[in-house]
Amino acid sequence: MDSKQGQEVYQKYVDEVTPKANLGGRLIKAFIVGGIICTIGQVIVEILQNTVNLSKEDASAYCTLILVLTSVILTGFGVYRKIVNFAGAGALVPITGFANSVASTAIEYKFEGQVFGIGCKIFTIAGPVILYGILSSWVLGILYWVYGLFF
Repeated sequence: MDSKQGQEVYQKYVDEVTPKANLGGRLIKAFIVGGIICTIGQVIVEILQNTVNLSKEDASAYCTLILVLTSVILTGFGVYRKIVNFAGAGALVPITGFANSVASTAIEYKFEGQVFGIGCKIFTIAGPVILYGILSSWVLGILYWVYGLFF
């Protein structure tokens, strides 16, 4: 068997074992789960505003803390991984997904020690998100400033 035939056989094998993605189904799951997470957040804000009499800003800050804490706890118990496997981006895009990425990395590398394990590796997944978030905010801020100079 020559190299070209080997590649064809290998490609056929890859096509057979690669799961076929149902894009429509994945989009619906992501939309529903992401919507549920956001709805829970809005319910938390409303409860904090109406029962504890917090301002909207304070209620939103506490809501963020509650969602992050819940995500970290669910990550620790292995529940958030199941949610992510089901919902994909619907569970990874909200703030809960960011908390999950940091917590899961800390859990994974805790056996390497506090400094060289958790300390060095905790932002391996979340680091690029932070980097590109700050970079894009900076670029957009500059563009907004330049726009303000001319218009």
